[in-house]
Amino acid sequence: MVEKRESFSGKLGFVLSCLGSAIGLGNIWMFPWKLGEYGGAAFLIPFFICVFLLGATGLVGEFAFGRMRKSGSLQGIKYVFEKRGLKGGKIFSLIPTLAVAGTLIFYAVVVGWVFRYFFSSFSGAIYNVDIENYFNTFAGTKSSIIWHFIALFFTLLIVTLGVTNGIEKINKIMMPALFIIFSILLIRTLTLPGAREGLKYLLVPKWEYLLKPETWIMALGQAFFSVSLNGAGMVVYGSYLKDDIDIPKAAIQVAIFDVISALLAAFMIIPAVFAFGLNPSAGPSLLFITMPHVFKAMPFGYIFGILFFLSIIFAAISSIINMLEATSEAYMGKFKVSRFRACLIIAIIAFVIAIPLDLSMVRFGAFADFITIYLAPLGSIIAAITFFWIYGIDKAKKEISKGMNHPIGKWFEPLAKYVFVISGILVLILGIVYNGIG
Repeated sequence: MVEKRESFSGKLGFVLSCLGSAIGLGNIWMFPWKLGEYGGAAFLIPFFICVFLLGATGLVGEFAFGRMRKSGSLQGIKYVFEKRGLKGGKIFSLIPTLAVAGTLIFYAVVVGWVFRYFFSSFSGAIYNVDIENYFNTFAGTKSSIIWHFIALFFTLLIVTLGVTNGIEKINKIMMPALFIIFSILLIRTLTLPGAREGLKYLLVPKWEYLLKPETWIMALGQAFFSVSLNGAGMVVYGSYLKDDIDIPKAAIQVAIFDVISALLAAFMIIPAVFAFGLNPSAGPSLLFITMPHVFKAMPFGYIFGILFFLSIIFAAISSIINMLEATSEAYMGKFKVSRFRACLIIAIIAFVIAIPLDLSMVRFGAFADFITIYLAPLGSIIAAITFFWIYGIDKAKKEISKGMNHPIGKWFEPLAKYVFVISGILVLILGIVYNGIG
C-alpha cells in the first residue's frame, strides 16, 4: 500500500526537526575543542562565515530540491538525470542515500552508548567504577548490542508514527528541552571555581590562527557537517514542505540555532573541564570519560549528570530520526510499501549490519571514517550539482523563491553553483588528506 505523502504542519515544526537533525554529537564533542585549539574566539570568524555562507546555501539547496520533487534524493536525482537525457542517474542517486544509511548504521551504535551512560548516571553506577575504563568495558564488546538495539527501537517507534505525529511532535518537545537543559548546565558550570580559565581558553582570541590554513579548513569541515549536509537527510525533510514556506529564511534560522547550540555546548563543557584540571581536547571521550569525572567531583553532580546525558540523548535521537526517515523514505519510494514496513525493514538491516561494529572499535572507526570522510561529502556534492547545474540554476531559483516575498537575487547563482560546490569538493579532498575535518 502506498501512503499519501505527509507534510510538516508548519514552519516551526520543520525548523525544529531540521535543527534536531543538525544538532548532533559533533556539536558537543568536536566544536568545543576546535574552538579552543584553533584560536579561541578568532575561530568563530571562519566558522560563522562557513556556516552562514556555505552551510545555509547547502540547506537552501537541499530543502528546495526535496520540495521540488516531493521526494528524497534517490527519486529526485534519478528524475533530473532522466529529464535531461543523461545516463548514470540510478548510480549517482544511490550515493547520498547510502551515505545517510551508512551514518544511520554507525550512529545507532553511538546512540546506544549514550543511552547506557544516561541509565548509569541515573542509577549512579558510573560514579562507583573506574571511569577511565568503564567505557572500554562495553564499547567494542557484545555488551553494547542491547543498548544499540534500545536506541534503534526507540527511534523506530518515533519514525513509524509519521512526519507530523512522530518526527515533528518529538522535536517540538526535545529541542526546547535541550536548550533549557544546556542553559541550566551552563549557569552551573560558570559558577565552578576555576571555570574562568576555561572561559579564557574559549574567548581570548589568538588572531595569528587566522593566518593558518588549517584553522579555515577545520572551520569549513565543522560548518559543513554541523548543519547535516549529506545530500539526503535535509532533502527528505524539504520534501515534506508546503510551498508557502520561505526556505532561505528557514535555512538561516536552522543555522543560527545550530550555532547557538554549539556555543552553549562549548561554554557548558570546557569551563567545567578546566575547573577540574581535565583534558579539553579529548574528542569523543569528552562525553564518556571527562564529563563523568566532572560530575563525580561536582557538588550535586548526580543531578547535573542526569540532566547532561538526557540532553545528549535528545541531541542524538533527533539526529538519528532524520537518518532513519531519509533511508526509509527512499525504500518506500522505491518499493511502494507502507511507512511501518519500510522503517522496520531498514531498522533491522541497519541493526544487523552494525553488530560487527558493536564488537570491534577498530571496525567501528574504519566504517565511520569511510562514511564521514568519503560518502557524506560526495552525497552532498552530487545533490548540489544535480540541482544547481543539471536541473538548472534558473529553475532552482524559481523553486527556492516559492514562499518568499521577493524572488531570490542574482547573487545566489555564483554562491550556489561555484562557491558551495567547490567548497563541497574541498571538504571531500581535505577530509581525505587530514583523515577527517568534521
